[in-house]
Parts: sequence; C-alpha cells; structure tokens
Amino acid sequence: MSLSNVSADLIWEITRSQNSYLVKRSSGGGAQFSRDPLNLTNKHSRKAVGVVAGEKGAVVVTTKKAGSITKPSARYTRAFSANKTARKTYKAIARQVANYRPDLLKDAVARASAIRRSQRAVKPEPAQKLRGNAAKKAAASA
Repeated sequence: MSLSNVSADLIWEITRSQNSYLVKRSSGGGAQFSRDPLNLTNKHSRKAVGVVAGEKGAVVVTTKKAGSITKPSARYTRAFSANKTARKTYKAIARQVANYRPDLLKDAVARASAIRRSQRAVKPEPAQKLRGNAAKKAAASA
C-alpha cells in the first residue's frame, strides 16, 4: 500500500479532528493535546518524534521508518541510552534526531533533559537552622 500520491497535508486535514490520541480541554481556551507516544511536544500538531523514559536512568528514542508502511512490527526504531552521562545522552539524541527531524532537535533534547531530571533521586531537605532569639535560647539551654 503506497500513499505517495496523497499529500501529508491532506492526511492531516482528514485525521486531525478525530483520532484516538486527541485530548480536548474546555478549560484553557479549548487547548488540544495529544497522547501519541511519538508526539514530542504533547501538542496536537503534525510534528512527531518520540522520546520517553526508560528504566533506571535510560532514555528511549522512538522514530518511524519511512519504508515499512505495510509492516507495523518493523515500523518503529527504538534507541536506548542508558548508563551514560547526561551530556552523552543529549549528544546521542541530538545526533539521531538531526538525521530524522532536524526541526525538532531542541524539543527532543529538552524532553530528554526533563526525563533525566525526573529520574534523579530526591535529596532530603536539611533541617532548618534556628535564627535570632530561638537560636540564643537554644544555645543558652545547651
């Protein structure tokens, strides 16, 4: 099945108002969001590339292959970047996205950064130091 004679703009116009990933909100001015795993910005738009969280600090980049439209199992490419420093992870994602969709490079790195930030362990908050009269009273009683 080849869709080479149908433009991407026409397909978008037909499917944009009804698809399973569309989320419409009445609050916030009627904003439309997307739950599509390949949608990078989570806005209901034509731009799509996937960056999702993996296990234990990993980031998974999912992209579509152009030539496998009739083979759903071979349609997506997944690339993992685990056990790397943040800089190496961002560089690997930027390199992959630059070949796939260069217009989404900044969005992909920002999404990976947010994922890495969310996977960090939460630091315990230190106990507050006593200040002023409370500190003087504690020092006098000790």
